[in-house]
Amino acid sequence: GGGPQRIAAPMPGRVVKVLVKAGDAVSARQGLVVVEAMKMENELRAARPGIVGEVRVAEGASVEANTVLMVIV
Repeated sequence: GGGPQRIAAPMPGRVVKVLVKAGDAVSARQGLVVVEAMKMENELRAARPGIVGEVRVAEGASVEANTVLMVIV
């Protein structure tokens, strides 16, 4: 589908690494951000190609479930 992709935390955790910055072009399945939850690291990926419109978190930040971490347009 069209419209912006909202990349959200699947569960409460901590942002370990932000792999892209605003303005970066991303391809489908490209890693965007790594979130550590329950002692496991989860790499969140883009569903489809786009441009990183905004990054709403920084490395080391604690996040709640369903918190939007970045938006891909």
